[in-house]
Amino acid sequence: MSATDVIKRYFDAFNANDTEAMLACLDADVAHHVNEGQVRIGKVRFAEFCAHMSHCYDETLTEMVLFEAEGGTRAAAEYLVNGVYLNSDAGLPEARGQGYRLPAGSFFSLKDGRITRIVTYYNLADWIRQVS
Repeated sequence: MSATDVIKRYFDAFNANDTEAMLACLDADVAHHVNEGQVRIGKVRFAEFCAHMSHCYDETLTEMVLFEAEGGTRAAAEYLVNGVYLNSDAGLPEARGQGYRLPAGSFFSLKDGRITRIVTYYNLADWIRQVS
């Protein structure tokens, strides 16, 4: 299975709100680097993050473009986040069901068909402007 196949499966699971299927794509010691946040290590911490995100946000990713580096150990994705802000997140504006569209990107490292590192970037100031 190619790196882009693994990443596609991961994002398909994201869009289906299927955390278990996302976790199946990850290495046990995955390093999850979130925009404006701390690095989380391991599937348990990643699952906790997903639960929090699902509580606060309803998001679907569209206009997905996947890239793979030679050797299949690195991949990247560019996409649009189409979301609804469901419940207020600490330190951010109050949620009132605001919609948003936000360009974003993710970078991945892979080993033995599993994702070992995820780095996600988006423009937080743009998101705050859209929901304020």
